Amino acid sequence: MHNLAILSRDTTLYMTLLEEAQLPFLALILADNKLPESFDYSQVDILFGDPDLTAQVVNRCSNLKWLQSTWAGNAALFALDKNNYQLCGVKGVFQQAMQEYVFAYLLYFSRNLAGFNQAQKHKIWAAPTYQSLAGKTLGIMGVGDIGQAVAKMAKQFSMKTRGYTRTTNNCEYIDQYYTYDDTQAFAAGLDYLVCLLPQSSETTGLIDQKFLSYLPQHCVLINAGRGTTIVDNALIDAIKNQALQAAVLDVFEHEPLPEHHPYWQLDNIYVTQHTAAESLPEDIFPIFSENYRRYINGLTLQHLLDFNKGY
Repeated sequence: MHNLAILSRDTTLYMTLLEEAQLPFLALILADNKLPESFDYSQVDILFGDPDLTAQVVNRCSNLKWLQSTWAGNAALFALDKNNYQLCGVKGVFQQAMQEYVFAYLLYFSRNLAGFNQAQKHKIWAAPTYQSLAGKTLGIMGVGDIGQAVAKMAKQFSMKTRGYTRTTNNCEYIDQYYTYDDTQAFAAGLDYLVCLLPQSSETTGLIDQKFLSYLPQHCVLINAGRGTTIVDNALIDAIKNQALQAAVLDVFEHEPLPEHHPYWQLDNIYVTQHTAAESLPEDIFPIFSENYRRYINGLTLQHLLDFNKGY
């Protein structure tokens, strides 16, 4: 029998899904959306939950064998010294949501929806300027399954695509690949830039003043990867100096974003409160269920993460 603990803001939904699944040889010994201090965590050999919650107890789980995260980002767990267990992420469930998010803003800017709205308010019949996405160049930083889905959608709009990646180079929807050594060539001439990079030592602070200086003035930056990738002061300066058309930010180094942060005040920065592609229990639980069946049968788990790489 395996002892499972669930720690998630969606614990109630996960309990319902678990009951319906009737997984064999599994005892649920804890299910909560907070951290009970009096609980004996040494009983737990399988942990399922939100990384910011599980990170607070994982060191007390002395017999932990496998942790299934409910989120794509697991920086809180990678920040700990404990790594003598299998950590699995979630993949294959965020593509459509990210496609919708990215292209909502690409179309917002290309079709100049704000301009049309202002023209309507002032009863101006003369149409404001607008553009098509066709023929425009989209740079995608991070070409995993989500980045590839964004590239695929870009091709539906007849866009040109560039991929910025350390490893992946086989996506049919990417016209040209660039590595971390080709940053200037990658950034030059982009009309839109979407950052989907994970948090790691290599990506932290990657989008700094130097990187931003390579982007054209009309470029729109969208960051739905990790907040630590962007140097905040560099982006704020770029927006204030009109060196960049706009920035759409879904993720931040500190969340919730502090009320005093300059991002709230700048007209050409759009804050979307980490909602680009949320983890929904009905999407996440099947990953846990499949991995559990693999676990009890001695098979390799899906979406295993690398503690050395941080993703």
